[in-house]
Amino acid sequence: MAWIILVLAGLMEVSGVIMINEWHKKRKWWAALGMVVGGSLSLGLLTLAIRSIPMGTAYAIWTGIGAAGGTIAGMFLYHESRDLKRILFIILIIVGAVGLKATTGGA
Repeated sequence: MAWIILVLAGLMEVSGVIMINEWHKKRKWWAALGMVVGGSLSLGLLTLAIRSIPMGTAYAIWTGIGAAGGTIAGMFLYHESRDLKRILFIILIIVGAVGLKATTGGA
């Protein structure tokens, strides 16, 4: 269950980053609210996950989901570059996260 919570924390991080971009572009109240809600949920869920998953592993996976997810969101929502090198490095982030999961005992 802790791993599901950790993935949700990472997804909330991505949603918060998307809302930061929306706030920067449009200055709408809903984007500011989205930043606060996404960021708060992300940190709250990360806190819960760290109860069962080693802190270093949880933090690395949380930031990996945020980095890869933010980059992928930028590609699809904001037409950022889809260069093959960027995609390769996103894959490396994902492989690293899977490797951490595979080598971490516990939850």
